[in-house]
Amino acid sequence: MYSNHWGGALEIATTTGGESTTDDDNRSRNCDLDRASVNQLQRYDNYDRSTQSSRNLDETQQSWLLGPPEKKKKKYVDLGCIICSRKALKYTFIGIIVAFAVIALPTIVVKVWPKHKSQPSLPDNYTFALHKALMFFDAQKSGKLPKSNGIPWRGDSGLQDGSKLTDVKGGLVGGYYDAGDNIKFHYPMSFAMTMLSWSVIEYEHKYRALGEYEHITDIIKWGTDYLLRTFNSSATKIDKIYSQVGGALNNSRKPDDHYCWQRPEDMNYERPVQTATSAPDLAAEMAAALAAASIVFRDNKQYSRKLVKGAETLFDFARDLGKRTSYCRGNPYIEPFYNSTNYFDDHMWGSAWLYYATGNKTYISLATNPVLSKNTNARFMIPDLSVLSWDNKVPAAMLLLTRMRIFLNPGYPYEEMLSSYHNITGLTMCSYLQRFQVFNFTKGGLIQLNHGRGQPLQYVANAAFLASLFVDYLNATGVPGWYCGPFFITLEELRSFATFQMNYILGENPLKMSYIVGYGDKFPNHVHHRGASIPTGKTKYSCTGGWRWRDTKNPNVHNITGAMVGGPDKFDKFKDVRANFSYTEPTLAGNAGLVAALVSLTGTGGYGIDKNTMFSAVPPLYPMSPPPPPPWKP
Repeated sequence: MYSNHWGGALEIATTTGGESTTDDDNRSRNCDLDRASVNQLQRYDNYDRSTQSSRNLDETQQSWLLGPPEKKKKKYVDLGCIICSRKALKYTFIGIIVAFAVIALPTIVVKVWPKHKSQPSLPDNYTFALHKALMFFDAQKSGKLPKSNGIPWRGDSGLQDGSKLTDVKGGLVGGYYDAGDNIKFHYPMSFAMTMLSWSVIEYEHKYRALGEYEHITDIIKWGTDYLLRTFNSSATKIDKIYSQVGGALNNSRKPDDHYCWQRPEDMNYERPVQTATSAPDLAAEMAAALAAASIVFRDNKQYSRKLVKGAETLFDFARDLGKRTSYCRGNPYIEPFYNSTNYFDDHMWGSAWLYYATGNKTYISLATNPVLSKNTNARFMIPDLSVLSWDNKVPAAMLLLTRMRIFLNPGYPYEEMLSSYHNITGLTMCSYLQRFQVFNFTKGGLIQLNHGRGQPLQYVANAAFLASLFVDYLNATGVPGWYCGPFFITLEELRSFATFQMNYILGENPLKMSYIVGYGDKFPNHVHHRGASIPTGKTKYSCTGGWRWRDTKNPNVHNITGAMVGGPDKFDKFKDVRANFSYTEPTLAGNAGLVAALVSLTGTGGYGIDKNTMFSAVPPLYPMSPPPPPPWKP
């Protein structure tokens, strides 16, 4: 016995059957037989079974000799140009049939199946009111009217306005009469054009869907064409602006635009032209109007450049340190009617519009200048300064600049002031909500932004527009609301404020009366308006001869469709009396706010704003990435 390093005894085992080692050698040799030999042996039928049994191989040995079983041969199909597996061909056909059933068949069904055109969404009340509100501007046009003006009781008028001026070729013909009289006040007229342009820039898609885009742009151009005539628009530096055509003195007993009651087509009294050699307010508002319109008419390159050039010239005049006296100071034809109480708001307003129109950083630097902001008094959060009007542009200017922060986020050096404007804008919106009791409300729910004084609706419409637009700005960035102190205010709550106020104007009020002429079943029909109250025809009524139409208790002979009247008092009462202008007189500025609010709220044409058009002239605020290097050439 020998030792085994892997364990166990190392010894030669003998078989019990008495087999010799020679038999083991023979078995070993059998393991060396090739496969052919094995197969041959299996065919010998006369082989001795006893001998064969001794030569049987175990399974392991057979696997060494025979190897793996032969694989089943694949079957191929000859398609002529290609030979492929029969199984692959079968799955290919199955795939084609499935794809046809899933993709092609539904498409064919959709194409062949009878089509049912989806009905467009029905116009809402704001749409109907908007169509009418725009017609008011056609009724207010002065000058030689186009045949397409659409107001049958209006004709050419004011064709001699400014005819005595030697520096204005063709005089001051055109523009708009301000209200129920026949005066052309350039300050509120400019504000009206700015507001209309702003609404077009934000909601052009709605105007187009409503079929009113051409109409609204014609209205704006009628105004801006006229404003370009009121100063030397071809110059880069000016020293005066014509600030008004026509006028009246309080308690006058001489023929003028208030003493007389005549259709504008029949005016035969003197219509003086007012000149301003200092106009920091008027010039800045006119600059805002032309700059905003230049964005509206951006596709008309020549006209847009003309508007921008005029706006820059006007703004330089407005910023002249030596000419900072208000345009109306001491002028009895203007000051009692359209007195400007501050001009810094006009400068913020005008510089913001000029920045958007030109991309010139000088203007945005001025608009965000802390000194300018301080001079507007906006930071003191005086309630009256949150009320947008022709005299106070602070809330509109700050919302306009907040737009830049929301969508462009310019960062330093503008962020600090823009953030401040954003916060003040939020607080302005808070002040409109009844729960915070900043302003009084009538029992019917009308907000009293002018503290119960006459003609409240123009301020209400402006506030509704700002609120609705602020909601659209935040919606466009996915922001659900903002904070008024510790209270989170949802956008739905602010939108509800805007819709409630506009619905009040449209007739959802205690009197069930629409304050827009021609809208609804019940509306004012004794509107304080010369042209609408006097019959047309061959008879021309003199200065005092028209008084009979002023004083009659009969309704106006013409409806001045779309005119928003002054509105009810603080008790929701309304006196439909022609002589009481605080109730029944419409204004150009008031209707501009009305149009802007209506288009912002209507769902016709879709919701939301155009984020990008406003910034079409603004260059990139950050350094542009360098262009990629040219491809390498060996």
